[in-house]
Amino acid sequence: MSQNLKSIFIDGEAGTTGLGIRDRLAALPEVVVKSIDPDKRKDPAARKAMMAGVDLVVLCLPDEAAKESVALADELGADSPKIVDAATAHRVAPGWVYGFAELAPGHAAAIANANRVSNPGCYPTGGIALLRPLVDAGLLAQDHPVTVNAVSGYSGGGKSMIEAYEADAAPSFELYGLGLKHKHLPELQEYARLTRRPIFVPSVGNFRQGMLVSVPLHLDTLPGRPKVADLHDALATRYAGSTYVKVVPAEAGGKLEAESLNDTNQLELRVFGNEELRQAVLVAKLDNLGKGASGAAVQNIRLMLGLGEA
Repeated sequence: MSQNLKSIFIDGEAGTTGLGIRDRLAALPEVVVKSIDPDKRKDPAARKAMMAGVDLVVLCLPDEAAKESVALADELGADSPKIVDAATAHRVAPGWVYGFAELAPGHAAAIANANRVSNPGCYPTGGIALLRPLVDAGLLAQDHPVTVNAVSGYSGGGKSMIEAYEADAAPSFELYGLGLKHKHLPELQEYARLTRRPIFVPSVGNFRQGMLVSVPLHLDTLPGRPKVADLHDALATRYAGSTYVKVVPAEAGGKLEAESLNDTNQLELRVFGNEELRQAVLVAKLDNLGKGASGAAVQNIRLMLGLGEA
C-alpha cells in the first residue's frame, strides 16, 4: 500500500449519506476507507482506536452520537484526526468551519486549513448560495423578511421516509416543517448573514433525489431598487470560475424540473423575473444527495487532505 494514501473512517457508513460518501471515495485512488467491525461500531474504545489510526473521520450519525464521537476524538489530543461532521450538531458551533467552500472568497482555503468542518444541510446549501452574495453586495438588507421555499426528493428524509415512498405508502407531495422550527434554519440564517429569522417552507415530492430551493423577492423593497439583471450579475460575479456552482440563464418558458443534476456535485443558480411587475424568484437546483450531502462532504475531504477540489 502506498505510503501517500490518506486513510478515512466513516462513522455511520451504513446510512444514505455514509454510503454516498463511500461510493464517491471509491473513485479516489489517493484514499483508503477503513471500516470497523460491525459488532464494535458502538464500542467507544474500538471507535477511539480506529480514530487514532486514520487521517480523517466522517460523522454520518444522529446529532447526539456525533457529539459523542467528537468527544472521543478530542480525547486523543495530538493524535486526533480531522473531522467532517455530516450531522446538524456542529453547523453553527464555535471552532467549526462551515463546509460550503463557495460561501465567500477564501473560504475554501479556510476549509483546507481546518481540523473540524461541518458539512452543510441540503436546503441551506441552496438558500445560502442565493442569498449570501446579495447581502454581501448590498442588494438585500440583512433584516429583509426572507421566505425560502423548497422541494426535495424523498431520499433526504431518512430510512422511514424512503421505505414509505418506495412502498407507495406516502403522499405524492407534502409540506412539512410548518412549526417553522426546521433544524436547518440556524445555519441558513447564520451563513446568509440575515439578522431576521427567515420563513422556511420545505416539502417533499415522490421522486428519489433532486432539489429546488426558491426565494421570491419584490424588487422595490430591496436597497437601491435593483433590476432582475442586477441580481443575476451579483450571483455571476460571486461564482465566476467556480468548479461546482454555476449561474445560468433562467428558462424562457418559466418552468424548472428538479432532477437533472442528480449524481453530481453541481449547483445551478437562476434568477427568474418580471421587470414590468418588479418581481423576481431566485432558484437553486442541486442533488440533495450530492452537493446537498455526500458530494459536498467529499469536496471538503479533498480540501482538508490536500487533494485539491476536483
